[in-house]
Amino acid sequence: MSSAAPSIPARLVTGSIPGHLVSQTLPAVIGVAAIMSVGIIDAYFVGQLGPAPLAAISFIFPVSVAATSLGVGVMVGINSVVARALGEGDLAKAARRANFGIVFACACGLVMGAALWLASDAIFALMNAPAHLMPLIHAYMTPYAASFPLSLAIMGFNGVLRGQGEAKRTSTVSIVYAAANWVLNPILITGAFGFEGYGIAGSAYATGIGWAMGVACAVWLLRGTPLPLDLGLLRNCDLIDPARAIIRVGLPAAFSNAINPLGLAVLTGLVALEGEAAVAGFGAAGRLQSLVLVPLLGLSGAIGAIVGQNWGAGRQSRAAEAVAYAFGFCIVWGLLVAGTMMAAGASLGRVFTEEPAVVREFDLYLKIAAWGYAGFGLLIVGNGIMNAVDRASFALAQSVTRVFLVMLPVALVLQPGMGSAAIYTAELAANLFGAVSALVLVRYVFVRHARLVAAREAGR
Repeated sequence: MSSAAPSIPARLVTGSIPGHLVSQTLPAVIGVAAIMSVGIIDAYFVGQLGPAPLAAISFIFPVSVAATSLGVGVMVGINSVVARALGEGDLAKAARRANFGIVFACACGLVMGAALWLASDAIFALMNAPAHLMPLIHAYMTPYAASFPLSLAIMGFNGVLRGQGEAKRTSTVSIVYAAANWVLNPILITGAFGFEGYGIAGSAYATGIGWAMGVACAVWLLRGTPLPLDLGLLRNCDLIDPARAIIRVGLPAAFSNAINPLGLAVLTGLVALEGEAAVAGFGAAGRLQSLVLVPLLGLSGAIGAIVGQNWGAGRQSRAAEAVAYAFGFCIVWGLLVAGTMMAAGASLGRVFTEEPAVVREFDLYLKIAAWGYAGFGLLIVGNGIMNAVDRASFALAQSVTRVFLVMLPVALVLQPGMGSAAIYTAELAANLFGAVSALVLVRYVFVRHARLVAAREAGR
């Protein structure tokens, strides 16, 4: 493939790789931070309702993350195929794939929302949720499931924006969604201005309204890009190609993204055997952990467009340079945050609750699991890289192995003697495995591709 600059806006195939990483990652970090802050605010205001609602939201958290992660997989698929089409210089293909991707995402949202509503009882029974928490869980899950298709619509639009390298616009959509929650959560959960609030259900209502505002913002922002919303492009054209391309990346990426929170849901069920305080502490610490890992999550989202566009343009050396910088940042940030979180665990726990038993579990979790942050960063960035180069099946295999052959066996073997500490140790072991496997798999993909290119060149 020619390395000449494409005639369409594949903006990431020229210029400084470190510069692109910063320009794409910083807005992504802001957007992810905004989204993660919603979880922190949820936990705070729900915590004001008492230990039972806080425990209920801790059961709900991994389920909502798993559902959202399936949607992220759809977004990743759209991002990957749009970025590579732009890198190849085919604007028409990119436009068809972008618009099909948005429709596909909305359809997935309808199916997933219905599944969440129908399977809610079975899911939380498998997680060992106690009977007295089920009414609280139902109060949240009904409006959450009804509004979930809006979340997938946002994923579709953001996949198109990310594939074009429009990190700032993607971040704006996330900020609009988060800002709606910042305003509505205290009003709808605990009440304000004479309004009594809806309790835990208020959190779900705020989320649904925020998603609706995010969709409106995304539709508006996409108008100013080279790939605007134009469903007319799907008339009289072959839809098999964009469907196959998106599903080939999106389906494995969806399951790969969902497997990690699925493992978290199983761990929550195991923690539940240690008591309600353990569940509350584990859940609250998980919310805080999500916030401090925002730079790594932002980088994992930004790396796809950079690697994908350069891979599609035949500029693998630039893609490899981006990988090296990204992996280095994961290691440095992960270790720095781990030391800080371990030292401040108990103090941070008291932000959420004054219950001593919950604070102890919060502190114990951070002292053990925080040392896997760097590994988790390498894992999710590595997944983003493999999705970008159409190797989503590798990321899926890695995630399956991490959860089912490392995390869960370690937890089950150690729990009888260590209690909740065993679950936290299992998460650490899984993240260390994720680090090693990510380094090995990404190197294999790049080295193998370089050999294939060299063989083709030699055969000419």
